[in-house]
Amino acid sequence: MFIYIPSAGRYSSDALGAVNYRLAAREAQRADGETVLIQAGVAEATAILGAMRLVAIGDERRTLSDACARGLAAAGRYVFRLNEDTRPETLPAVIPAELSGKLSTQEQREAACRFLAVMPLVDGRLDEAKIDLFLRYAEALEIHEDYVTQLAEACSDLDWVLEDMTRQNIKSLWDEPWDGSDIMEVLLPYRRNADPGLAARYHALGALPSGTFGRAFWNIYRQNDYAFPGQEQGVNGRFATPHDSTHVLSGYDTSPEGEILVSTFTAGMHPKQPMEGHILPVLFSWHLGIEINAFAKSARNQLDAEKFWIAWVRGSDMKTDLFARDWDFWSVIEEPVTAVRKRYEVPGLDPRHAAGRSPLTIT
Repeated sequence: MFIYIPSAGRYSSDALGAVNYRLAAREAQRADGETVLIQAGVAEATAILGAMRLVAIGDERRTLSDACARGLAAAGRYVFRLNEDTRPETLPAVIPAELSGKLSTQEQREAACRFLAVMPLVDGRLDEAKIDLFLRYAEALEIHEDYVTQLAEACSDLDWVLEDMTRQNIKSLWDEPWDGSDIMEVLLPYRRNADPGLAARYHALGALPSGTFGRAFWNIYRQNDYAFPGQEQGVNGRFATPHDSTHVLSGYDTSPEGEILVSTFTAGMHPKQPMEGHILPVLFSWHLGIEINAFAKSARNQLDAEKFWIAWVRGSDMKTDLFARDWDFWSVIEEPVTAVRKRYEVPGLDPRHAAGRSPLTIT
């Protein structure tokens, strides 16, 4: 997960006419075969998947990789909830000029563009042919959000892209103006101003009964030897508390694969700047091996495309946003994790779809 530095802003959200994902959709009734991520019938879903396949190939002389084929099948099953398994080789070749006309709502076009933006990255590298084709779809769909610019600039001005990803992440999580100060000072504020009282409050979570939410949160810190918020090396509690609480509730561990999945889950749960602030940054960091900042770290080839789509859907189906201003961590620390998951309507996690095929252990 990443934090936001404002750039001089060659492209501002206002200038690009960015449209955030409709938060009200979370409350909408879901028809059969639809998710909060997108409401689409079979014909629209098939058209989007056909376009995704073309972006995944990038060039007609290439063949579809196994990773992309698996991802397309998973998107058909979990995102669009099609009754029949998606066979990539049978999908129609829907070119950019055709796709927009096959989608009936602006929300479908926005969602389709987000899904298309994932496909150039599935094979673990920046591929100009795939990115260029994605940009043609974005233009045809008339989508001009910041994540489109991030991909447009990724092969030519990577430093700016990484700075913007950090900026967009903070904008997503805190929605506050920023003064451009050192990002590490934001992430690690206790190096200069330790807060022993705050640290003691987090330490005390270890005394709670096994299986409670607070104890499970405390275990993440003890198992990984993390410093608590308030300690000199502790991460800013405004970020660490909801982020690590999301690990607890989603069931995804803190491995590189788990970080991809928990950030993807967050993009569904907290759909503000979901692509530019969460999805693309985490794929750059933990799949392409591109370090965004010293705090975020990086690794290569950690994306499982099937687990990815499932995580995004699971997050979007959850009923409580842990990054919302009014969510209160301390009010639920004594409750069993199972009870909190039930009240927040966190979808279950099949062990096959967990990071490392084993959900986070709750003790």
